[in-house]
Amino acid sequence: MPLTFTLDPVVDSALHAGILSLWTDVSNAGGAVGFVPPVTPDDIRPSLVKQLAAVADGGSRLVVGHDEDGAVAATAFLTHNTHYLQLHWVWAYTVMVHPRHQGKGGGRALMAAVADAARSIEGIEAIRLGARGGQGLERFYTACGYREVGRVPGAIRVAPGDDRDDVTMLLPLR
Repeated sequence: MPLTFTLDPVVDSALHAGILSLWTDVSNAGGAVGFVPPVTPDDIRPSLVKQLAAVADGGSRLVVGHDEDGAVAATAFLTHNTHYLQLHWVWAYTVMVHPRHQGKGGGRALMAAVADAARSIEGIEAIRLGARGGQGLERFYTACGYREVGRVPGAIRVAPGDDRDDVTMLLPLR
């Protein structure tokens, strides 16, 4: 069944717990969302609190996808730039879809919802995001309309001797 997306939902304790669970599950499945497995919710909680604080203060926007049972199944944070020369684009962070929804169109649906959300923000002309190389993410984002605009070889150290490229992708919205 398709996911249902909401921009800027009310962040209550249930949503907080749902995002924390999603982030933990995605990380432990090997998802490139800032952690290396194994992780616990306690490992992720400080990062989630920081991102939700940015939502609360208006620096970020939150896109959440719920599945047919109402569970949090996907998220992305759109973060505004603060430099006056870069106010025309946003960053997409912590883009994730629960493993049980991957391969079924949930990721493409999330990226479409992210693009729609960005288009709803006055003055935004593009979305940038960073992707961990070596996981096929470049192909996925390219299929969603993004193009690679930068790459820093070996910038992400997953483990000793396991360095990955930091790939910057861009989606023009015009």
